[in-house]
Amino acid sequence: MKIEILGTGCAKCNALLENTRKAVERLGLEDCTIVKIQDFNEIARRGVLVTPALLIDGAAKVVGRAATPAEIEGLLEEAAGG
Repeated sequence: MKIEILGTGCAKCNALLENTRKAVERLGLEDCTIVKIQDFNEIARRGVLVTPALLIDGAAKVVGRAATPAEIEGLLEEAAGG
């Protein structure tokens, strides 16, 4: 599973990254990669116009806010098929 955090480095972007790391750790996911993308051109290439954003396997799941660890856990479980 590939998880992308899109954002320029603002407080909400950093919170989303930290909350994602917590969710991955809580679920014990070992087969996932978290990538932080800060380059605006790369962000726009993914079709995202508002940051922060959370993409799971290329699909935007959260845009414009920092989701809670619990919310991210649910999204990750859904993406994993469970």
